[in-house]
Amino acid sequence: MEEISGHKRIYPEICECTEVAARHNYDREEKTQLSLDEVARTVTEERPYRSQVHTLTATSHRVRLIKRLHRPLLVAVASQRAASCILRGRHRLYTTSQQSEAKVEMFVWCLLSLLALLPVTTGINPGVEVKLTQKGLEYGRQMGIASIQKKLSSIKLPDISGTEHVDPIGKVQYSFTGMQIVNLGLPTSALGLVPGTGVSLSIDNAFINLHGNWRVKYLRIIKDSGSFDLAVSALTIRTTIAVMSDETGRPSVSMTSCTADVGSVKVKFHGGASWLYNLFSSYINKALGSALQKQICPLVAESIADVNPHLKTLNVEAKVDKYAEIEYSMVGSPVISNASIDIGLKGEFYNTGQHKEPPFSPAPFSLPSQNTNMLYFGVSAFTINSAGFVYHSAGALSLNITDDMIPSSSPIRLNTKTFGTFIPQIAKMYPGLMMKLLVKTVKQPIVTFQPNNVTVQTSGLVTAYAIQPNSTLSPLFDLNLDGSISARVYVTELKLAGYLTLNKIDMSLAKSYVGPFQVTSLENIFTMVLKVAVMPKVNACLKEGYPLPTIGKMHLVETQLQVLKDYLLVGTDVQFTE
Repeated sequence: MEEISGHKRIYPEICECTEVAARHNYDREEKTQLSLDEVARTVTEERPYRSQVHTLTATSHRVRLIKRLHRPLLVAVASQRAASCILRGRHRLYTTSQQSEAKVEMFVWCLLSLLALLPVTTGINPGVEVKLTQKGLEYGRQMGIASIQKKLSSIKLPDISGTEHVDPIGKVQYSFTGMQIVNLGLPTSALGLVPGTGVSLSIDNAFINLHGNWRVKYLRIIKDSGSFDLAVSALTIRTTIAVMSDETGRPSVSMTSCTADVGSVKVKFHGGASWLYNLFSSYINKALGSALQKQICPLVAESIADVNPHLKTLNVEAKVDKYAEIEYSMVGSPVISNASIDIGLKGEFYNTGQHKEPPFSPAPFSLPSQNTNMLYFGVSAFTINSAGFVYHSAGALSLNITDDMIPSSSPIRLNTKTFGTFIPQIAKMYPGLMMKLLVKTVKQPIVTFQPNNVTVQTSGLVTAYAIQPNSTLSPLFDLNLDGSISARVYVTELKLAGYLTLNKIDMSLAKSYVGPFQVTSLENIFTMVLKVAVMPKVNACLKEGYPLPTIGKMHLVETQLQVLKDYLLVGTDVQFTE
């Protein structure tokens, strides 16, 4: 509150607004959240002053002022009394005949002040969690070092020339040209995690060998030339790499700090007046070492930046089939600890070309602290259930069953003769006709994960028709159908696939067009029909699988899958191919 009082002489109207909000929120025991609907309408309706408002870009001084004003208020949530401050500002804006830019500015800053009081909202819970372990980082280090070594091998030292006074000869003009790397090694490197930031890369005992040509002129008339070898040893590089989320919801990396230290530089001259260079070799060593050192960190930064095009291949929107696609954009910044990098992905199915949210949300979950694999995927029940919502909404969970889908060896046929055995009136009303069954869901299937157990609860409707000689359909009855299904989930290549087994069904009569009958008499028939006609179709679709989040030409190796409470855990090593 002292900071607010200190600024009253600068922006009295702003401080009045914020002081009201602060005092009210500190005094209240129960905090309430401010609804800014009216505030938003006030801003959008203020059309005559929209251009003025847009020109009121905050200077760095005012941004700092607002932050300082509200540091003591961040613990409070703006109240309706604070909202009334905005409305008073609006009243002044509309009732004053000669509005000035200062008044508009006061209004905008009052609005920004109240917005600063709102609690910081967290990202949505992910449907899929990805954990990169230290083992995975080690694999990344091997790939990264190869890239950095290739990049450093491209170092091109510029030609160096100058004049040096050498006793007793006097002024010596020299030049070094055509310098090229002939050998480079990064024998020792390590990649570690920096909690809250990213990773650190350290390279020790690196060495670089170069070969070039020298020329010299001294005593005005004497010229000579030859070659030289430059040996750099004990080279160390230290860099910190930030891991973030870019604007597309993909991970990105950038170098935030880098130091390079050329430990030892030795030059050996060959031919001609090599003895002359030895007279001022320490100066030459320093000049060449400095020229080399200046190029190392920029090249390391380029090598790190080269990772981003690969990260941009993350399939943030992966097509599944004509009905569905799945979104894998990041829901927040990576969480980086001493043991892993954890990335939350949306992991939600949508109808193709139409992003409609399901009537349920992902529950929070966290992956166990396993580290035997490079990479872990946690796939929540939310993700799988969002698929059920999409396919049900698209009408894809329906199937017409005809007699040709029943094995020829089965004594049960889809005709009025077979069903007339159990419902005599069918055979009487529609003698000698073939039948068709329409099976469809009436609500989305619900998938439940329990340790080592996956179950699916379905609710459907079966409509039976008699097929008339002219192919028209005569409805016979509707049955409510509730099914309990077991599921086996497995990973195939880069996809998650499944296989369903029908456990039991419960049926009840929804509507009859042929009069009353006992539904239980049809239970065995429908169990057989579902097992031989419906389940194979469903399993054929599930066998195709849906894509897991992947980057580039990634392959999963030694993959294991566990069913835990509320999610699936996939542990795997990875390999990348060119």
